[in-house]
This record gives sequence, C-alpha cells and structure tokens, in this order.
Amino acid sequence: MKLALIGDPVAHSGSPGLHRNFLEENDIEGSYIALRIPRGEGAATIRRLRAEGFVGCNITYPLKEEALAPCERLTDEARRAEAVNTIFFGNQTIGANTDGIGARMAIEALLDEPIALKRVGVLGYGATARAILAELHDNDAYTFCWGRNAARVGEAAQRFEAKTWPKENPPEIIVSTLPPEAVIPDEVLSALQRADLVMDVNYGSRATLGRTLARDVVLGDAMLEAQARASFDFWLAHLAP
Repeated sequence: MKLALIGDPVAHSGSPGLHRNFLEENDIEGSYIALRIPRGEGAATIRRLRAEGFVGCNITYPLKEEALAPCERLTDEARRAEAVNTIFFGNQTIGANTDGIGARMAIEALLDEPIALKRVGVLGYGATARAILAELHDNDAYTFCWGRNAARVGEAAQRFEAKTWPKENPPEIIVSTLPPEAVIPDEVLSALQRADLVMDVNYGSRATLGRTLARDVVLGDAMLEAQARASFDFWLAHLAP
C-alpha cells in the first residue's frame, strides 16, 4: 500500500510517522513518503503518483486547491471547502478533505463535550480555514471569521453562515490557520489573550503563536492526528470492496 504526502514544506510533517503506525496497527504492508512539491506542480504530481501505483496521498500547503483539478470525484467536504487534503486512487481519483473533522475532534477532546453552541473564531480564510468553518457549521457552532482581506472574509462568512469578527465579546475558542509569519492586529491579539482556548493548526517549529502571545496555546498535533486517522480510514473504506 503505497502512500505519500505532497506539499512545501514537508520536512517538519508528522504525517509519515502517524501513517506508518496506522499501517503497522492494521497489519498492512506499505510505505508512506513525504515529497516536497512546489506550488504549481501539484496536479501533475498527483497524476504521476496514480500512474506509479500509489493507493492514495495527502496534500498540504500550498497544493490543496491545486489538488482539485486531477480529481474525478469530490466528497461533500472537499467540494464545500474547495480544497483537497486526501486522495484515493481507485477506478476514479477521489478527493476528500479531513481538515475540518480533525479540528473539530481535537477541540471536542479538549473540551470533553460537543462543539455545538460554542462560539468559535477562525483566523484565516484559506483552504484549512474553509474546511474548519464548514465542519463547525455542520455541528451547530456559532462561528466568526477574521482575515486581512475584507472581501474574502465576507465571502467565507456568507458561504458558511459565519459572522465577521466582533468588535466586542470575542469568541471563547479561537483556531488560527495563519502562517507563522502572519502579522496580527492588536484587537485580534487582545481576543487571543482573552480566549478560553486557542489552537494553532501549526505544530513543531512552525508553531510560533504561543510565543507571540506568551500564553498556553494548543498546537496542531492533535488536529493532525485526528485528520490523519480520518484520511487513513477513508483509504481503508475504499479499499475494502
């Protein structure tokens, strides 16, 4: 069972270790490799992996939107997020997105209760943010979106029935999908300082938000493990027949 991760960067990724453990747990002989693929080469790489006999692949930044093109079928999650992070190569190339469920499961594990009716803010409007907003909407959370481009924030808010960032009474839970180098304005930094729970989807050396805020921040490892498990289960489900 040949599996891969493509994106740039990938050297920091915990996905290879997680999926090799999943293979071992299920007594499946296979491999999982990480390939650094720059922006613009995602679709061609996915087609090459299919031709080389890979069963599936994961896609990370900055290729999640590029991964839509070679897919012949999309799951509802991928279609709504307009981004793909998991592909299965069967009779068709099927694109899925497990980022949203990964974030929700990580938050619910920390809260020890469902996300329903919680006020959750999402920083960003890119591929990962859209997947999270869609999942939170489907699970009855009250969601808010922030980003520097007002038009894109408005588009994401409308699509996922979220609200733009409130000037007062900020959300109690905040998920940042921002890159490590992002500059965050003072009003959002204040909200991050006051939130009951802050999760940075970055992990490892890319997780800098905690240092910026000088407070405890949940790193993206828990989200990574949950979305990786969902991806692996997606592959197994399509292999089973």
